[in-house]
Amino acid sequence: MARVIVIEDDADLREFLQYNLTGAGHRTFTAATGAAGLKLTQEVRPDVVLLDLMLSDVPGTLVAKELRRDTSTRSIPIIMVTGKTDEIDRIVGFELGADDYVVKPFSMRELILRIAAVLARAELRDVRAIEVADLRIDRDAHRVTVGGEPVSLSPLEFKLLVTLTQRRDLVQARSVLLDEVCAIDSEARSRTIDTHVKRLRYKLGRAGRFIETVRGVGYRFTETPSTQNGASRSTS
Repeated sequence: MARVIVIEDDADLREFLQYNLTGAGHRTFTAATGAAGLKLTQEVRPDVVLLDLMLSDVPGTLVAKELRRDTSTRSIPIIMVTGKTDEIDRIVGFELGADDYVVKPFSMRELILRIAAVLARAELRDVRAIEVADLRIDRDAHRVTVGGEPVSLSPLEFKLLVTLTQRRDLVQARSVLLDEVCAIDSEARSRTIDTHVKRLRYKLGRAGRFIETVRGVGYRFTETPSTQNGASRSTS
């Protein structure tokens, strides 16, 4: 069961969509305006948004832009449901980050199948992506962003970050990180991994706080770093 938000100003169509989507097993929420839809999206954090492009208050394109601009809603799939049939409208829709584009009138059965396909793609994407607060790691693309801004990491730094995040809240000994991440001689001094962690934290900026030093042992990635973590960082 997915959480679906319908942003549609036509009351009859809104009710029709809610009835059929609920019947298909989805939890369905509706909004009649773009402003209400944005507010509802922040509150519900849905699995997918069905977005009309011709709303009564603002164009649906502006709603899509805002959803993609905000880091908290950026990854939510958007299906544009609209009467605009021109090729240029489709192109603009996809350029704005739409995951699918459905033209009115449409088959409800087809729409439900399209929702299922978008949700499946999002689930697959989430398996390959890691998000913590405003830190996002895309393993397939080898891309890291903090607050939407790209962070340039070396291959070793990227591998170190992925390893720590995959094992979040678990302490990783320096020797383990040396063997698995650095792939260097096991007799190398543990300070080598400290240097890499220090550089990684610096590059991550405010997101570097998630990498916590465990004195005498190694490091762990945690979403709730201790207040002493900053002091620990200065010594590593």
